Amino acid sequence: MAKKELFIKRVYEIVNELKIPLIDERVYHKVDLNEARVTTNVSFRFEEDESVIRGFLGLAEYFHTVVIKRKERFYIPNGATLFKLESS
Repeated sequence: MAKKELFIKRVYEIVNELKIPLIDERVYHKVDLNEARVTTNVSFRFEEDESVIRGFLGLAEYFHTVVIKRKERFYIPNGATLFKLESS
């Protein structure tokens, strides 16, 4: 399995474990994330350390919001802040 596939699979596993709602291509018809309109854009980069994924998903749990998957990236929208997780 490729590195990005393993990354995505691990995110799905942890999302299920933490019971965080995830919205992906199977659920939505279209998603528009306008990164230019947010006042704060926080990026997380996964490089073999699972604590990055857990920290990112912990934000969704803390803010009681959803995780949105678009292509090979995951997003957590929270007001004027957009959190983004991607693999290196």
